[in-house]
Amino acid sequence: MFAHFHTGTMTRISPHLDVEQTTGYVSINPKDASVLAVKEGDVLILSSRRGQMEAPAKLTHSVEPGTLFLPIHFGENPTNVLTNAEAFDPLAKIPEFKVSAIRVEKLSA
Repeated sequence: MFAHFHTGTMTRISPHLDVEQTTGYVSINPKDASVLAVKEGDVLILSSRRGQMEAPAKLTHSVEPGTLFLPIHFGENPTNVLTNAEAFDPLAKIPEFKVSAIRVEKLSA
């Protein structure tokens, strides 16, 4: 994401940057999207044991099949509700914000 960084605390208040990307999204590989019958912009429901959120799909080969990418810059699409802030990486001692098993469903129209 070129327009925003971190949690958007500074970049989301800039009208010039916010117009570049106004909402969160979930990057999904086209192969996975095909299996789920998902097209660019379709809203996906993402669920984990910890929470649930919705975000529009962004089809891209920049993520490997079987994985997703979600930016953390958008309060409208709170990515961290899917993760486990209480679990810590044993080496770095930072919260396990970066990896979470999730279920992906296409929002019915």
